[in-house]
Amino acid sequence: MNKHPTVQPRFQPKLAMTSIALAVLAVANGAAAQDAAMQRVEVTGSSIKRLANEEALPVTSIKAEEFTQRGMTTLADVMMALPQSASLAPSNAGSGTNINLRGLGVNRTLVLLNGRRLANEAISAGYANLDVIPFSALQRVEILRDGASSLYGSDAIGGVVNFITKKEFEGVQVTGQYVTPEKSGGGDERRATLTFGKGSLNRDGWSAYATVDFHDRSRLAAKDRADLSSEEVLNSLGRSRVVGSGGYAMPANFTTATNKTAQNPYAGKCTPPYSMVGAKNTCIIDSNEYGTALYENEQISFYARAAKQISEDHTFTVEYTRGQSQIISVRNPTQSVAVNGVSASLPSSSKWYPGNSGGVPAMAGITGQPLTVTWSVADYGLAAQKDKQVNQRLAFVDEGKFGEWDYRGGLVIGLSDRENYYQNGFFRGQGILDGLKSGALNPFGLQDQAGLDYLKSISVDGEKNRDSRTTYKGLDFSASRMLFAMAGGDAAIAVGADMHRETTRDDKLAIQNEVQYLNSTASHGEGGRNVYALYTELDLPVTKTLNVNLAVRDDYFSDVGNTINPKASFRWQPTKTVMFRGSANTGFRAPTLFDAYGYRLPGATGKTSSRWDDPLQCPSATPAIAGTGKPLPGLVESEVCNVQLNKQVGSNPNLKPEKSRGFTLGVVLEPTKSLTMSFDYWNIRMKDMLANLPEQVYFQDPVKYAYLFARNADGSLAYINNTTMNLGGQKAAGIDVSATYRLPRNDYGDFKVELDGTYLTQFDNQLFPGEEWVSNVGRFGNASNGTTSSFPIITYRWKHVLKLGWAKGDWTAQATQNYNSKYEDQNLVAQQYWRDINSYKPWNLTVGYKGFKNTVLTFGVTNVFDSNPPRTNHSGYSYGYLSSAASPIGRAYNLRAQYTF
Repeated sequence: MNKHPTVQPRFQPKLAMTSIALAVLAVANGAAAQDAAMQRVEVTGSSIKRLANEEALPVTSIKAEEFTQRGMTTLADVMMALPQSASLAPSNAGSGTNINLRGLGVNRTLVLLNGRRLANEAISAGYANLDVIPFSALQRVEILRDGASSLYGSDAIGGVVNFITKKEFEGVQVTGQYVTPEKSGGGDERRATLTFGKGSLNRDGWSAYATVDFHDRSRLAAKDRADLSSEEVLNSLGRSRVVGSGGYAMPANFTTATNKTAQNPYAGKCTPPYSMVGAKNTCIIDSNEYGTALYENEQISFYARAAKQISEDHTFTVEYTRGQSQIISVRNPTQSVAVNGVSASLPSSSKWYPGNSGGVPAMAGITGQPLTVTWSVADYGLAAQKDKQVNQRLAFVDEGKFGEWDYRGGLVIGLSDRENYYQNGFFRGQGILDGLKSGALNPFGLQDQAGLDYLKSISVDGEKNRDSRTTYKGLDFSASRMLFAMAGGDAAIAVGADMHRETTRDDKLAIQNEVQYLNSTASHGEGGRNVYALYTELDLPVTKTLNVNLAVRDDYFSDVGNTINPKASFRWQPTKTVMFRGSANTGFRAPTLFDAYGYRLPGATGKTSSRWDDPLQCPSATPAIAGTGKPLPGLVESEVCNVQLNKQVGSNPNLKPEKSRGFTLGVVLEPTKSLTMSFDYWNIRMKDMLANLPEQVYFQDPVKYAYLFARNADGSLAYINNTTMNLGGQKAAGIDVSATYRLPRNDYGDFKVELDGTYLTQFDNQLFPGEEWVSNVGRFGNASNGTTSSFPIITYRWKHVLKLGWAKGDWTAQATQNYNSKYEDQNLVAQQYWRDINSYKPWNLTVGYKGFKNTVLTFGVTNVFDSNPPRTNHSGYSYGYLSSAASPIGRAYNLRAQYTF
């Protein structure tokens, strides 16, 4: 372990209440205090001794070796399994992996690397993408489960996740890992790492090391797990696909000026696997053919650290991090959407007109009138985009002692870039319309060579369509010392300041104006803010058994003004086997830079994630249940009923900050030397909450929210306003439970049982001030993930991780259960009935062996019992299972080898 003279041994107990707080003091003050926190975490010999050093603040610590023991290969696995997290599985949206503590939203969870911030993900500019954090460099992850906003930053409402890297490494180490699903298809993973370093701060006065980490995963297509979303399964959920009609397909459906009912020249036949027979003699796209169960991704990260002991009381450290993640996001093939209000039309002069020389069957009543076609261009397959993120951070840390003061300071420069490219299968919209008009393109079948050549001529594959950047530049300084003697020891004070500047720039490039399929147009958003903060912390050992800690933070935001947020915590340990702890704090979160300064466009900027009936043009007695409405006379059913509707997202200039208050109260027990338990109640209240309205809200009461439906002069829907808004409030509360039991040592080895769980007692949302509160506990309520995903927040009543561990000699083994309790389904389906989503409780098993020289081998089985993900009839999940909360991959095998030179 590195020597840090700035943290004197006699000083650590006096600040035991706040070793975690000092570890990340004011968002940036990490290195010395983090070692103090690490010492506490690693004291495992006696739980009484550990209990005596336990913190007032509830902290979960996961060591890096635990990732391997639990069969985890990415930080997404870590965050998904965390009981205090309501994180969603990474989606095809490209934003990568993020963490959502307490279900309060990713923008309210503060992510740190070695106690300091990174530049945020470049588009939403409100959270860090974990995929760019170097997995192989990590020593542990610490999760502070209460909103310690007075010290970490006023926006840490949901909690703090601090990724802590190794301080030093000597030698050379290589690791290879391969994960392969038992079932055929994609979803296999590969990881390779190289770590090398030299020097020890304690021995040599300097140290330096670097690590390179590569990981990728292949795409798993929905058709590779077709049994999860078969027509039989969807029927059982009330979600049958074949009840739909019309829409974009190949062969195309069409209407005429006098007949608005969709027709198809291949009615009853269609063209598998591209399309299937729908209702009313139409064809519909086969979502199993084009859907994606798991995205394709690639991550490569580099981390380097060098430290120099300048004197006994002075250390200087430099860190450089570069993380790159790439996601190939895919969607259904390009469609023949309208351009500037002109729909895709097939004239009678085209050889592909029904009954002409192209071979398309003639149809009764089709006698030369133009056909308005809804066509899915299947020849090039999926429309794929490459979403690339690069995050870099350079940190300088200076720490030492000046008189009676321990000081530490840091400078951080962070840069996050995100670029999006048309990878494959995108075409210029006007080119598609021109090709239909000229007869070059056949909307009723696959293209001949001339058609393929024409498509190639209007392709935009390989062109960049979006370029975004965020920056973070921060300077911090803090100092601490003992003040005066008290009955329980010496009082101590910490004071500090930090200042940082954040900027954002987001450019949707001009090429987007030509690719109408994505319903996106060129735009520019740019903004920035300066933040200045002062804070102080006072630690008071009132008696030998009672510590009280008081802290306050004053933040000034250049664009939204000033805020002061205090925090108080205590630790009372009346006996060696019982300790009580608690804290209270307030929080303040300004709108993210995207929410405040992102693009603003007057019209639609996207589509709803689910299909809905237009409440005005496809009225229904049950508007929240798609497919139950009837189109008004003269309207095309597939355009206004059971369809993805236009919506508007983007920034909102009228937002104001949100505020919060929270508290925790807990007890840590050690009834025997082999058993330790803790119970922590937490409670968070928010108002003026910044969020997007969930889609179902608009349709559950379309009269009440009619003002959010922007309509054209003819009554057609222009868009639904789904920009970020100041909503009412949120109330969340629950109990964190943890327990560790070590069985008596015996000839069969060492056995240990650990449980880490969260029981949710409340999760209520209020859409607007004065409206009713709606519970989201164990059901789909009104909580939305907003900026990161169209999926709703999943708030399980009970969620836990259960670990059964064994070790003997060179062998280790661990069985891990990740448990999510049952859930009330959305039940907004045409075939109305009530159902619950079953609990999900997959087991992972790993076995490790280190009997070979310099080598560690690990074999694992993920999802040992091959449990299918829970099924749902929620309208946002087109494949009929909770893809945001459970993996569709099934049983998989994991082999990992590590060799140290």
